[in-house]
Amino acid sequence: MARAVSAPSLPERTRSLAEAADLSRGRAPDPAVDEAERVVAQADHRLAFSGESTVVALGGATGSGKSSLFNALTGTELSTVGMRRPTTSSTTAAVFGTEPAGDLLNWLEVRTRHQLSGDDPSLALPAPKRRLALPGRAGAPAPSLDGLVLLDLPDHDSTEAAHRLEVDRMVQLVDAVAWVVDPQKYADAALHENYLIPMARHAGVMMVVLNQIDRLSEHELERCLADLRRLLDAEGLAAVEIHATSARTGAGVGELRARLAELVTAKAAAAERLTADVRAAADDLAAATAAGPEAELADTDRKRLIAS
Repeated sequence: MARAVSAPSLPERTRSLAEAADLSRGRAPDPAVDEAERVVAQADHRLAFSGESTVVALGGATGSGKSSLFNALTGTELSTVGMRRPTTSSTTAAVFGTEPAGDLLNWLEVRTRHQLSGDDPSLALPAPKRRLALPGRAGAPAPSLDGLVLLDLPDHDSTEAAHRLEVDRMVQLVDAVAWVVDPQKYADAALHENYLIPMARHAGVMMVVLNQIDRLSEHELERCLADLRRLLDAEGLAAVEIHATSARTGAGVGELRARLAELVTAKAAAAERLTADVRAAADDLAAATAAGPEAELADTDRKRLIAS
């Protein structure tokens, strides 16, 4: 019986991509090689940090209730809430549990950070205004999120260019992204064309959260979820999970917390994200190499080949 060949590990894939990028320099367009080298450096840095932490970012448009959901998930009032104009100007981190995350957050360049339990001196910043009751399933304790680093990103549709650039930077670095949408703008072209569709190869580490469901009747909610599912499937995003929540009433927040707890417990989101990054960079580099101009031989090499 033939021996099964195991799939290469993430470090092996990363080393192979580094070698391919090095060999492709001068033979493939610089942007493709630069991106491959960026992915290699990012993977090396992320793998150097503890695998006990899982970084999940909440992204969304102005008025989606992203910051309200962040507060509901953390049981705090860490993020300022605004409905019409962007109020989240920089990324805010909530660190659950006692696992040190200071070095990881330094690498992510997240300066506003709060430890929700434990004592990490590197996270010694102003305390939350007040603690709220953590929502969970009826009759059941809220699932533990120890090991989760939850980020509240600026609005991706902000009028401030710096806010959009921060979102673009962070979605390249985090382990998973939960895009928060509302019933009015879940089909917003800016989200789908700038983030969801370009990140289709990362569908396994993305989810879409339909927030503000308290504004919908049961029938309207069913229709909205069905249309959102249809839209994502048509964009090649069938693997993207959909969750429904109301940050105001707490509906669905316990279920979302439970899903985040599963991600943390599995400790696989970072590796899955990096593997998708490496595969995407390798595919793009291979395509660019095949389409690149043929390398020209130097005169000395040509003469040596003729002489041989």
